[in-house]
Parts: sequence; C-alpha cells; structure tokens
Amino acid sequence: MENDKIIFHIDVNSAFLSWSAVRLLRNGHTKDIRTIPCIIGGDKEKRHGIVLAKSIPAKKYGIVTGEPVVNALKKCPDLEMIPPDHNYYEKRSRELMNFLRTFTPDIEQVSVDECYMDFTGIKNKYDSPIEAAYTIKDAVRNKFGYTVNIGISDVKVLAKMASDFEKPDKVHTLYKNEIKEKMWHLNIEDLFMAGKSSVETLHKLGIFTIGQLANSPENIMESHLKSHGRILWQYANGIDNSVVKTEKEELKGVGNSTTLPKDLDNIDEINNVLLRLSEKVGGRLRNKKQKAKTIAVEVKYNDFTKSSRQTTIDTATDSGTEIYNMVKVLFEQLWNTTPVRLLGIRTTNLLEEKEPEQLSILDIINNQQRDAVAKPSREKMEKLDKALDAIKNKYGDDAVKRASLMKKEN
Repeated sequence: MENDKIIFHIDVNSAFLSWSAVRLLRNGHTKDIRTIPCIIGGDKEKRHGIVLAKSIPAKKYGIVTGEPVVNALKKCPDLEMIPPDHNYYEKRSRELMNFLRTFTPDIEQVSVDECYMDFTGIKNKYDSPIEAAYTIKDAVRNKFGYTVNIGISDVKVLAKMASDFEKPDKVHTLYKNEIKEKMWHLNIEDLFMAGKSSVETLHKLGIFTIGQLANSPENIMESHLKSHGRILWQYANGIDNSVVKTEKEELKGVGNSTTLPKDLDNIDEINNVLLRLSEKVGGRLRNKKQKAKTIAVEVKYNDFTKSSRQTTIDTATDSGTEIYNMVKVLFEQLWNTTPVRLLGIRTTNLLEEKEPEQLSILDIINNQQRDAVAKPSREKMEKLDKALDAIKNKYGDDAVKRASLMKKEN
C-alpha cells in the first residue's frame, strides 16, 4: 500500500512483568514468571498494594491491572507476587529507546514502555512496512528477551489502536482504508481517548461501537462532549493530523506541577487540582502569546511510581478549560487507583499566537462547521480568559477563583 506517511506504534507487552522476568531468568531463576499466575506490585505478606502488571495465566483468573492485591489473592491464592523496581524499569526503557533509534532517530516516546516511530524516512530500506516491523520486533526479542507489539498505519492514532490488537509479539496494520473492517466493530471503550465518563455519555446516546460513533453527526458529538467529542469522532473516522515529534522538539514546552499536601485518591479532589493546573498553564501560554497542540498529564503516586499520557489536538489552544477537558480524560485513562502524590501538566508542540496553522481542506470544512455551532461560546471564553488574565496580573493569581473551586474549599 502506498502512503505518504508510515507510522509505527511500538508497545512492550506487559512491560513491568516482562522486564522483571528477564532479570530473574538471567539471575538463575528457574521459572519464567510470564508463564505462571504472577503479578507485579504489592506485598504478599502484608496483603496490600495494587496490581501493576499481570501475566497471561493470571489474567485467566480474572485478575485485572489496578485492582487491590488482596482481591487478586482471593481469585488466585497461589499467585506469585514480584515487587516493582522502577529504577530498573527506567533503565530498560532507555535501553529500548536507544536501540530503536539505531533504526531511525524519528522516535517519540510517550510513556515508559511505548513510542511512535516515523518509518517514512527509512521505508526505502525495506520491501514493505510489515517486513520492517517484523525485523524490529524480532530484533527486540532476540536482543533483550522480551516481546513488543507493533501497530502500523498512516496516522498515529490508528497505529496506536493497531498495536492493541491481539497480543503478544504481534504486528498489525490499521490503515485509514481498513478501519471499517478492523476497527468499527470494536466496543466504543476500546477507542483511544474514550474515557469512562465519555463512554457513559455515548452509551446514553445509543452509541456502543466505534463505527456507530464514526457514523454519527460530528456536531452532535461536540454538543454533548465539547471539543473532546470532536476528537473522538475524528479518531473513530481515522482522522489524526499529529506528527511524530523527536526528543529535541519535545524539550520546548509550558507546564506546571504540584506536590500535593496529602495523597489523593478521590477523583473529584484530583480533578480540582487538575483544573487549577490547567488554568495556570493556559495563563502562562497566553502570557507567552503561544498556543499548544500537545497536552500531557504526569502523575507520581505515593509508592513513587510514575505515569504519564499525552495527546495531540488538531487546533492549538491556550484555553485552561480546553486543556482541563483533555487532561481529565488522559488522567482517567492512566490512573490505577493508587493514591496520588504529585500532578503535573505539560504542553508542547507550541505555536506563536499569530502563527498560521497548516490545515487540510477537510480541516477547514470541519472548522467552519464547528464554528457555526460553537463560535459564540468560544469567543466568550477567549474574552473571559483575557479579562481574568488582566485581573490576575494586577491583583495576583488568587484574586479570581472559579465558583466550583470555592465550593470544594469550603
């Protein structure tokens, strides 16, 4: 298949479990923990903590990532438990990314165990993208002793979706002309960025599959789920104009983070903090006269494990409200219910406020349709942001607060 762009999404299969298994085997362990009921996380004697990763045999007992260890032990009393070693995982992650860069420097790491690779620049070295993906996949297995899945597409979001198909040690394609056959029959909760609250709203609208969402009117999705509804509709239709960003490009950004005065495990309190951070990041972007297309949420838990997730939107934003709507979904997707100690928001892929964005004809048509519905509220939001910025610049950040935040403080 001929494509202008070819993008791989490379994802380590059960990363924490795989990396721990390889180390144990190299240290003389006689059992491969990937082949027995085993989890990473928690303390078996104290019976506390949560499941961070699970083996396929453990999954057969109904054990799920994020559940309390005590529940997992009830399902499988003979469950093997291995404590996590996050410093070791970080080393293995860097080792993998450095190895992948020997194929091409066009790598965008999005978490400790996954990355995007822009294959376009090296596609002439191989007979096909599939051949290249198998070469990379097998090279990882042979060199490091663990497996990865590779998804191939002409856009990032579909490459990500493809890598989540059958596991482990697999290569899958999901080009835009394959979505009807390979993706539309999937449940709506399988769509990238479809968080719990969005799925509940879509179910109320009678939408249960990705195909049903794709064939629904875009403006209806936006009326119920705001800008996030538009993004989900685009993803369901294979629309994603984001590009693979190298490490050098990622260094530029605007963000904010906070270490919490107490560990939080209540989603409302967490969202309260995310809202504050979003408004500060939005304000900083506006002060710098910049807008961001890539938004990331970063989390440190009370067991000192870290997690992050990011997404790229078509239209750059400096709105705290829009940033909050995105990070709320991102957090929902990555949170494993462990109490949170630190929260952070980072924006990258920045554009100057006056800098024109390169849009396709489809983007222009979609934006015109969207503006016909949302322009009044969008203009009001921008005017409100500017007014609030003026007050805060004169009287300080605490001079104006949202009523919703004040209610939660009282």
